[in-house]
Amino acid sequence: QVQLVESGGGLVQAGGSLRLSCAASGIAFTQYASAWYRQAPGKQRELVAIIRRGGSIEYAGFVKGRFTVSRDDAKNTMYLQMDSLKPDDTGVYVCNADNFFRNYWGQGTQVTVSS
Repeated sequence: QVQLVESGGGLVQAGGSLRLSCAASGIAFTQYASAWYRQAPGKQRELVAIIRRGGSIEYAGFVKGRFTVSRDDAKNTMYLQMDSLKPDDTGVYVCNADNFFRNYWGQGTQVTVSS
């Protein structure tokens, strides 16, 4: 059974930091593109950052150097370091693994940034 389990969310003041984790079981992240998405209340889910299978990394424009995505393949875990958080960053952050044939989602972790 494949599971993606996110953790690390919480309530933080604007300007603060959080580090999210996504632990995978049942699949190897190395065989998938792995990504973080987020969904704010009343808005569509949007891509935050992605690590492609070749190792290249892309960020959404709104990240603007504030977030860093990384992965520890030995632990089969992906991370999202978020600094200089803004109230607009509030939402549910969800982990995704995709290899064109299969697509998996975690349950998400809530991030709330107060002003």
